[in-house]
Amino acid sequence: SNPLLPLPVLQAAHCQMIKDLSACLLGQNLRVDCRYENKTDNPLTYEFSITKDNRKHVIHSTISVSENIYRSRANVTMHKNLVCLHLQSFTTSDEGIYMCELKATNDYTGNQIKNITVIKDKLEKCAGFSLLIQNTSWLLLLLLSLP
Repeated sequence: SNPLLPLPVLQAAHCQMIKDLSACLLGQNLRVDCRYENKTDNPLTYEFSITKDNRKHVIHSTISVSENIYRSRANVTMHKNLVCLHLQSFTTSDEGIYMCELKATNDYTGNQIKNITVIKDKLEKCAGFSLLIQNTSWLLLLLLSLP
């Protein structure tokens, strides 16, 4: 038997860095939340891109150069365990598959990638930071746990 066999499994478990990718509309702007699990204090690099008509366009990135048409409309904010893309004046021409790519400096597992398909009519409005409160099952759990 090959003693090196279990190694890829360990690596795969280690590199589940991006936990969740979600998109919502804030007024006329698109917000894409890329939540990750912070396993290191190393600086984080990111890239947000869109694939449409089978072509990848970089919207905002610290890894490569973003395209001019997006650069003026996009900005990224970083919070604890969250990298957030804001794209102004979102229209149907901005529909496509959005990709969040994260890489921690010196992380041997390489880049983490997650995709989400964004269609304007199917987007929900951003709930700000009161997401938990609007989640009824969470409220129910809270009520059930009260003495």
